[in-house]
Amino acid sequence: MTDNDDKPTHNATHRPVPSGRIARAGAFGRLAGGVAGGMLAEGARRLASGERPRLGDLILTPGNAARVADRLSHLRGAAMKLGQMISMDAGDLLPPELQTILARLRDQAYRMPPAQLDKVLRTEWGADWRRRFRHFEAAPMAAASIGQVHRATLPDGRVLAIKVQYPSVRDSIGSDVDNVATLLRVSNLLPPALDLKPLLAEAKRQLAEEADYLREADRMRAYGERLAGDPRYVVPRPEPVLTTPLVLAMDYIPGQPIETLAEADQPARDAAMTALIELVLRELFDFGMMQTDPNFANYRWQADTGRLVLLDFGATRDVPAETVASYRRLIEAGLAHDRDRIREIAVETGFLGEAAVAAHRPAVDRIIAAIDDTMARAGPFDFGDRAFVPVVREEARSLIADRDTWQVPHVETLFVQRKISGSALLCARLKARVDVRGLAARAIGNG
Repeated sequence: MTDNDDKPTHNATHRPVPSGRIARAGAFGRLAGGVAGGMLAEGARRLASGERPRLGDLILTPGNAARVADRLSHLRGAAMKLGQMISMDAGDLLPPELQTILARLRDQAYRMPPAQLDKVLRTEWGADWRRRFRHFEAAPMAAASIGQVHRATLPDGRVLAIKVQYPSVRDSIGSDVDNVATLLRVSNLLPPALDLKPLLAEAKRQLAEEADYLREADRMRAYGERLAGDPRYVVPRPEPVLTTPLVLAMDYIPGQPIETLAEADQPARDAAMTALIELVLRELFDFGMMQTDPNFANYRWQADTGRLVLLDFGATRDVPAETVASYRRLIEAGLAHDRDRIREIAVETGFLGEAAVAAHRPAVDRIIAAIDDTMARAGPFDFGDRAFVPVVREEARSLIADRDTWQVPHVETLFVQRKISGSALLCARLKARVDVRGLAARAIGNG
């Protein structure tokens, strides 16, 4: 029903999405100019006070953070989506200024002006498109990085959610990803020797797939078929007559934001998050495909039925057999508490780099031990007990500081791990208790 961030838009303003390569390049150019102006002003201020500022400090000022967030939110598309992806993956480990940029990217909710929306729908549905509906709500109920979602009622009374893609998103993916990567480079946040080419190429490919709403409709149908017999989940049905590459029509499914589960009782939270973790394991070991975007807005909860509503299947990707095998070996080692094997598999699969382990072996071993000790406790895993997190964060400091040992994990592992980490983050937010060990053992046939 949404593509990334199901934020209410009642406080949002209309802001046309720049369309065309020249217009979007110009937007990045204005961003660079604004950042440069902010750097000069901040540099002059610090020099006047006797400081000798560093380049990275000048770029990541609060003012420049606001400029970057506002411009990427205006551009939307791949620029905004990539920022959100980075935020979900590494938010706690990033500098405060960059966290500010990414938090604003998650919260910003500009929407297309009515004229721009009408132009898109005329192109996709024809000049008389309004006659297809009894009612079409002009104000979107959600706005996100790739498109915005409207509620509409068919003549027969059926209510749909209509996701409309922003103009020129697909055509701008390549240049937008390259421009965001350049911003990361010039901000001095990434080591010059870090090879981002494989990750950027894969990001472009996946974003192009997410921008194909016909493909997303197919994946939505596939999930609906696989989960049809399980009452814990509900998946919207796409409406093929109204779905095009740029417009996705589907059932409107009522539900509350998943975060409202925080107010539910413990059994309700535990049941919902058990269903979520079990779904992740089924995606990995049964379905052979995974929806790899764990943004909280992609889930809703029905308090009256206790069901999880699953939304947004654009980021669904096939999981290679070798990736599945790696996670199977990792779970087996974890269940056996074989910490040496856990470390070896983490290196084999790219979770950890050989250089990082060689340089920081004691810290790596303490991180593994802290997680293993927590997972080994009797009973369900309590995601609300975060006692091990400060240990992991403290031990990780040396690895993060040693930029010469940074590496980009294997691309397939990175996308799967993004879903797993995001799901765990949601469980922690809701303080759920889940029998993770039992679910994992059954998923690999050891339970």
